[in-house]
Amino acid sequence: MSEKYRPDGRITNAYYEKELARLQEELVALQDWIRHKGLRVAVIFEGRDTAGKGGSIKRITQTLNPRFARIVALGVPTEREKSQWYFQRYVPHLPAAGEMVFFDRSWYNRAVVERVMDFCTDDEYREFLRSCPQFERMLVNSGMILLKYWFSISAEEQERRFLKRIHDPKKRWKISPMDVASRAKWTEYSRAKDAMFMYTDIEECPWHVVKANVKRHARLNCIHHLLQSVEYTDLPDPPIELPPLQKDPNYRRPDIDSMTWIPEVYGGNAPGEGEAGE
Repeated sequence: MSEKYRPDGRITNAYYEKELARLQEELVALQDWIRHKGLRVAVIFEGRDTAGKGGSIKRITQTLNPRFARIVALGVPTEREKSQWYFQRYVPHLPAAGEMVFFDRSWYNRAVVERVMDFCTDDEYREFLRSCPQFERMLVNSGMILLKYWFSISAEEQERRFLKRIHDPKKRWKISPMDVASRAKWTEYSRAKDAMFMYTDIEECPWHVVKANVKRHARLNCIHHLLQSVEYTDLPDPPIELPPLQKDPNYRRPDIDSMTWIPEVYGGNAPGEGEAGE
C-alpha cells in the first residue's frame, strides 16, 4: 500500500485527511478574498439521491465563517410559492456581496425530480428549459459567479448506499419515500438529466460532472475544482494581540453552589476539571 492510495485505488485515510485539511485552509483564504472583493458566489449541487452532495457541502463549509457561507436546502414549496414565478423562491437566497451560497438541490428540481415524478405540467417543464438559461445568464451578467456540479454515481453504488442508510439508525432519516420511488425510475431520471444538460449546459455557466462513486475522491476533486474556478489571492492575516486579562479586586463571584450545573457523566478527573470557570 502506498502512502496515498490503497491497492484498490482508493485514497488512504491519512492522505485524505491531510489533503482535506490543506484544501479547507485554501477555502478559508478564498472566503477572505470573496469578502475583501465583495464577490457573489453561488454553487449548485445536483445529482441522484445518495450521490454525496450533502457530504461535499459539509466538508466545504466546515471551516468557513457561517455568517458569509450559507447552505440552502429548500423543502416542498408552499401553496403560495407554487403560485409564484418559479425562480422567485430561490432569488431571496442568492448571495449578496462577500457571500458564498451553496444550494443542496436548486431550481433544477423542476428539470429532474418534478419532471420524473409528475409534480409539474409539460408546459411548466418546457418553460423551465427555455427560461433557465436566460435566468442564469442574467445572474452571470450581473457579476455573480455561478458554478454547477452534477454528482454522478452508478446504479450499483446507489443501491449500496441506500441499503446502508436503511440499516443504519443514524442515517435512516436520509432516506424518504421519494428516494425509494426514484430508485424505480432510474432510466427516467437519466433521460431527464440528459435533457437538462442539453438545454442548460451553457457557455456562461456549464455543468461540471463529478465522479462520485468514491465519496472521498468526489469531495476532494470538487473542492479542488471550486478553488480553481475562482481567482483569488491569499491575503495576509492581520496581527492579533490578546489584551491583558481584566482584573478587579472588588469583584466577587456569586456562590457557585447556587448555580445549576449539569451532571459530569464524562470526565471530572482531568487537569483543570476541578476549577469552575465563569
